[in-house]
Amino acid sequence: MPISHQHHGHSHEPPSYNRAFAIATALNLGFVCLEALFGFFNNSLALIADAGHNLSDVLGLLLAWGAAWLSRRRFIHRYTYGLRRSSILAALANACFLLLAMGAIALEAFKRLYNPVPIAGNVVIGVALVGIAINTGTALMFVSGRKRDLNIKAAFLHMASDALVSFGVVLGGLAIMTTGWLWFDPVITLIIAIVITVGTWNLLRDSIDLALDAVPKGIDLLAVRTYLRELPGVVEVHDLHIWAISTTEVALTAHLVMPTGSLGDAFLTRIRMELHENFGIEHTTIQIEKGGFLLSCNQESCCG
Repeated sequence: MPISHQHHGHSHEPPSYNRAFAIATALNLGFVCLEALFGFFNNSLALIADAGHNLSDVLGLLLAWGAAWLSRRRFIHRYTYGLRRSSILAALANACFLLLAMGAIALEAFKRLYNPVPIAGNVVIGVALVGIAINTGTALMFVSGRKRDLNIKAAFLHMASDALVSFGVVLGGLAIMTTGWLWFDPVITLIIAIVITVGTWNLLRDSIDLALDAVPKGIDLLAVRTYLRELPGVVEVHDLHIWAISTTEVALTAHLVMPTGSLGDAFLTRIRMELHENFGIEHTTIQIEKGGFLLSCNQESCCG
């Protein structure tokens, strides 16, 4: 029963975002200090809330940056896939941290609804305008990689949502200056928390899926199985598994039952290339069997 392991050449490394991470981290760290300072001296919970969120963004950027660097390290003793999976763990940690932070901020906002505190609307607007500029600029640094990498997507979504939230803070500041209604500040804070929570929930769901070895989004398990089953000489497919080994790479293992035996290396190369080109699967391990096999695991759970 010959076994073939093939993967697309590693010359196509995912692009490096080290420069983008460095600039985004520095800008956001400076903005955190600015927001916290002005929020504290002007009693603006909206600014303090957004500063807390931006601080979590800084930590998230550092996590994603570190994971991106680790995932580029290939074979390591005992870690035969390298440390690629660290990018999935970083995305999961980012999502959990953000949800906890938003829960604490929302609780404080509810308290402020009953005990509103005067704020300087013009200061809130000025700081938020700076936030719009910084977050829009940093989001553009990650826009090109948002469809290929969950880590980069997380960074992009954080920055883009922050720009929109800062725009909301501007509107809230204008409303307070116009009406004098102090409850606008905690209401804006709650809106910020809801917007961030919705985006973070999607990130959490996607990262949990990858951590649990679910078939990555964009790959149709049935379509892959059908493709393999329709290959010349193949009468059955079993032990089919598709999972993400990082936020950018997908692996597949499968047993192909071919009574006439393998058609040679060219056949296996064709499978590898077509799986890569049609389904985006990077690492392929195929075992050829002539029949009379015993399934090593439940047919339904293995084959989808």
